[in-house]
Amino acid sequence: MKASYAIAGTVLLGTATLITAVPSQATSGPSISKEAFGKLADGTRVDRYTLRNAHGMRVRILTYGGIIQTLNVPDRKGRDANVALGFATLKDYVDKNGGPYFGALIGRYANRIAKGRFTLDGKTYQLPINNGPNSLHGGLKGFNTKVWKAAVVKGKGTVGLRLTYVSKNGEEGYPGTLTTTVTYTLGTSNQLRLDYRARTDKATIVNLTNHSYFNLAGEGTGDAYGHRLQINAARFTPTDKTQIPTGKLAPVKGTPFDFTRPHAIGERIRDNDPQLLIGQGYDHNFVLNQHRPGEMVLAATVTEPRSGRVLRLSTTQPGVQLYTGNFLDGTLVGTSGHAYRQGDALALETQHFPDSPNHPNFPSTVLRPGQTFTSTTVYAFSTTR
Repeated sequence: MKASYAIAGTVLLGTATLITAVPSQATSGPSISKEAFGKLADGTRVDRYTLRNAHGMRVRILTYGGIIQTLNVPDRKGRDANVALGFATLKDYVDKNGGPYFGALIGRYANRIAKGRFTLDGKTYQLPINNGPNSLHGGLKGFNTKVWKAAVVKGKGTVGLRLTYVSKNGEEGYPGTLTTTVTYTLGTSNQLRLDYRARTDKATIVNLTNHSYFNLAGEGTGDAYGHRLQINAARFTPTDKTQIPTGKLAPVKGTPFDFTRPHAIGERIRDNDPQLLIGQGYDHNFVLNQHRPGEMVLAATVTEPRSGRVLRLSTTQPGVQLYTGNFLDGTLVGTSGHAYRQGDALALETQHFPDSPNHPNFPSTVLRPGQTFTSTTVYAFSTTR
């Protein structure tokens, strides 16, 4: 499995100041630059890195939480827009991102664990409860609250940012010291690649993802219900009323969860379906159609008809969580100065299944000493005519 950690924080300061620029091997190729983004209350510095290429793609990543703050890509007419939800300041991320997790790296365990409890090698571990009766996204101070150690990585025609975090044994109740790296890579094509890697000194559980929200019409432009979505999954994992999987791998056929052919996200979101009522929309794990574990597959395709922007999501992970921003309520203001409301974006979180440690029939999330967790996710952007 893969993961990354760093040090925690509490509060911050404001504006970014350009510090360095690291060009790629060719002047016309991708480049990466670094600027100060603020400081936490304890004085820890947070930096922002900008990766860009010659085809209009620009990604800003914070060392705080490994957060994708903005992601700019052109539409069919070449017009640039930020398509990722986020905040303008570090203070907002520290004070307000504990609920939406905009753009953040999630760990040690993405998604939910029932009652925050699991048993490994005969020992039961108790995690913090932070989502109803359950533990969500790594607990009270998950990877999204850590400042990651950053290093610039340059390849042939690519630039990248490698983030590393070391999570100590017992942090948030998890066993083992876990060393995680996540590398963001941008090349000449408009693809952002995320490579996750993790190792432990004691048996533990690991489930890592990035929690970016996308609106391909542009951040702050309104709801994403008109986006057309296709998911490469014939099954999904239904949940109980607390959003913990029942253990069943249910067929999507004949349900509002059938995205095997493209459908507008809002087309069936208000159907009287018990699962949609539980999550107030889509907030479910889809079981990807893989021929073998760890195979890279096209997980989902999202098309925004007006702009022509297309996102193709590929991954080696066995599942993807579709979340349609159901709990955005207008109280959060994004980078453009617009308030975010229900349905204003969708998240596609590549992952192992929720609550896997408590479901022996799910793919295992156990990582042992001597093993390495690895996974890859690619966000590929293009346009239709």
